[in-house]
Amino acid sequence: MAHPYEEDGTEDLAERPAKKTPGPKKAEKGDNIKANDAYNVTADELRSFVERLEQLEAEKADIGEQVKEVFAEAKGRGYDTKVMRMVLKLRKKKPDERAEEEAVLQVYLAALGME
Repeated sequence: MAHPYEEDGTEDLAERPAKKTPGPKKAEKGDNIKANDAYNVTADELRSFVERLEQLEAEKADIGEQVKEVFAEAKGRGYDTKVMRMVLKLRKKKPDERAEEEAVLQVYLAALGME
């Protein structure tokens, strides 16, 4: 009995005739126009995304400068900007998340004899 993969009864793969696979589709008259239109649409869309991202990056840089200015002003008035940054991070967290982190911190400090 022939193996299920041996359709023509040959035992050696080298003896089997190669199966023909369809080649690439021949180009038709309207295909070039369609391909160019698709390319132009894609290029226009891509250009739009890139320009929007560039604008956002410029705005982000401006905001970064403003943040630096506010920290410099606070430092000039005697505030500790390092602690202010910590406060900003803490304000972003939920109260239960902060409490859990503080509890773990206390455990670690106690374990190291720092408490």
